[in-house]
Amino acid sequence: MAKKLIAFHPEDLRALQELAEDKASTLQELMDEAVRDLLKKHGKFTDLRAALMHSRDDDAPKPGKKDDPAQAKGKPRVAASDRRRRSRR
Repeated sequence: MAKKLIAFHPEDLRALQELAEDKASTLQELMDEAVRDLLKKHGKFTDLRAALMHSRDDDAPKPGKKDDPAQAKGKPRVAASDRRRRSRR
């Protein structure tokens, strides 16, 4: 395991130590969990299986989503109330 020295503000470190104690885990386990969650949030994966599963899910069509021709052409959608106001002019 690679090592990296990271500085924390004293109040943050104290809160992390309390959390580790409450969860009956170590500071290292909390940091591992936080880093994994951060990488997942940004679409970066530490193992091949998770990356492949994420890639498969991205390629699948989304149910209930239909392509809107107005959006596809780059035209903004106009709300019905705006159309009525424009037609009265």
